[in-house]
Amino acid sequence: MSTQDLRTNILAKNDTLAEALRGRYRESGVQVSNWVSSPGTGKTELLTELLRESRRQGTIGAALVGDCATDNDARRLAESGAPVRQIETESMCHLEADMIASHLDGWDLSELDFLVIENVGNLVCPSAYDLGEGTRVALLSVTEGEDKPVKYPQLFHSADTVVITKIDLAEAVEWDRASALSAIGSVNPNATVIETSARSGQGVRELLTNLLAESAVSKTPEYQEAP
Repeated sequence: MSTQDLRTNILAKNDTLAEALRGRYRESGVQVSNWVSSPGTGKTELLTELLRESRRQGTIGAALVGDCATDNDARRLAESGAPVRQIETESMCHLEADMIASHLDGWDLSELDFLVIENVGNLVCPSAYDLGEGTRVALLSVTEGEDKPVKYPQLFHSADTVVITKIDLAEAVEWDRASALSAIGSVNPNATVIETSARSGQGVRELLTNLLAESAVSKTPEYQEAP
């Protein structure tokens, strides 16, 4: 069996499990988003603020957190008061559908309004794996450079929502907003773009509204290379 055949078989198995998860989410009425970014984008801090805002708004959110090692992020997120579980991938650079399924055991998803899956910090591997999510969120910080979307088109092409983080630092790092929006638009003109700051709270409520409004319908994410 060739390497390509093996990869195809692995992805086919994952997609079958992901579709079963999607049905489970739909039956429970929970909106599920899969957050993907590079390390250091600030997604854990933003997610903490999102979960706190959710409690203020009277909605119930939870998080599954993926990391190669440690439960540091899960402990930080738990400070929000939301249900949180850590997935340690033991050096794997992405989450897979079977990991999600095993870590949902014991949770009553019908009690949740939304679930965020915080993927392992990586812009390449996670983009190929469907986790049954209704919404894929790609995060980009102003400290990373405006051209990330065109450098990693597969991820940004497959995203429903692109979240720009650390917008409070934009002036300090000479962030070129127009250039960044152009890069996102060239890869995925249909993506919703939300500018956020976990420090100031900018965009957090808008992001929460976006995630709650997304319908967890059955769909096949676009995993092919972006044009």
